Amino acid sequence: MAIESHLETLERKHGALEKEISDALLSPASDDLKISDMKRRKLMLKEQIEKLKSVVTHH
Repeated sequence: MAIESHLETLERKHGALEKEISDALLSPASDDLKISDMKRRKLMLKEQIEKLKSVVTHH
């Protein structure tokens, strides 16, 4: 189903962004604005994932 495929894609992006954030936090030269932006994008992905999961479980 297309929803499950989209959900998997979002989860992969969320995981990749999570790794990118942890790597950036370990770097002494990390840019706080860039990290904040990545965290914001990660939260938006999480919200999309939760919405899709609720759609999948209600069908």
